[in-house]
Amino acid sequence: MSTNTPNLECRMYEAKYPEVDQAVMIQVKSMADSGAYVSLLEYNNIEGMILFSELSRRRIRSISSLIKVGRIEPVMVLRVDKEKGYIDLSKRRVSEEDIQASEERFNKSKLVHSIMRHVAETMSIDLEDLYIHVGWPLYRKYGHAFEAFKLIVNDPDSVLSSLTHEVKEVGPDGQEVTKVVPAISEEVKDALVKNIRRRMTPQPLKIRADIEMKCFQFDGVLHIKEAMRKAEAAGNKDCPVKIKLVAPPAYVLNTQTLDKEQGMAILNKAIEACTEEIERQKGILTVKEAPRAVSEREDKLLAEHMAKLGRENDEVSGDEDSEEEEDTGMGEIDVENSGHGLTD
Repeated sequence: MSTNTPNLECRMYEAKYPEVDQAVMIQVKSMADSGAYVSLLEYNNIEGMILFSELSRRRIRSISSLIKVGRIEPVMVLRVDKEKGYIDLSKRRVSEEDIQASEERFNKSKLVHSIMRHVAETMSIDLEDLYIHVGWPLYRKYGHAFEAFKLIVNDPDSVLSSLTHEVKEVGPDGQEVTKVVPAISEEVKDALVKNIRRRMTPQPLKIRADIEMKCFQFDGVLHIKEAMRKAEAAGNKDCPVKIKLVAPPAYVLNTQTLDKEQGMAILNKAIEACTEEIERQKGILTVKEAPRAVSEREDKLLAEHMAKLGRENDEVSGDEDSEEEEDTGMGEIDVENSGHGLTD
């Protein structure tokens, strides 16, 4: 019995095979006597082979230290036999520049592919058809579909309205005519835009710096608070600065921004303002960790650490209160009159 299940398998690029001297991303599948069999991840997992002689420029002492089943990495294409489907690859001929460029392109292509595949699946259309009408034309026009997808986030029509294809129809006079129509239906277009916006809308980066601040002068606490105010005043509407006490003398400055460079510059400015103020009051500020982008995990770990310190402080405060209660439990002593009582 036939089914209408869409075909969701497709290569990422229009070319069915990579070019010679092109760096590609592979995953090692199995080991053989003379080399390793791999899948070319960008080309619908077609098979290639890396001979052991192409693993390293140095003398090979241990194959397992150079290549392992399951590992994903960039390699260089040496030969492509399109008729037989043979692809020979090399690991030792990939330069650092090739590795960086290949990984960057693959990460972009993987995101594009994930969005395209999800749309094809939810709209019950073949993934290759979606690539033919949308993905590959955008690769040709923008260099990479990822760049087009970034534009679609804010202005989808400027990108998608130019995508058309020709269909042949029979006119009223019985003659065949060619019409130019949109490449995709409104339903598919809406699904595509929705998924692109969900996956590619920029998320604010969290930028953080760690400092230590001390001031042993009279009213040192007030001087530190004023320095903290100066730091926060260095922020702006797009990049507000917050400074929090972790545990004396440790403090963290943080901000959220879409522009990493701006965030780093603002925090550096905040540190300078804070340093200037605290040093004016003969205090000291030491930068323990310079401004940097932090992950959600790092942010969560800091919050947990601060919460733990807060609980410990509460416990210490409770102990102090109980000691005070023990002292006052002996009764209050009137120092001025106690002497009279002893004399009497």
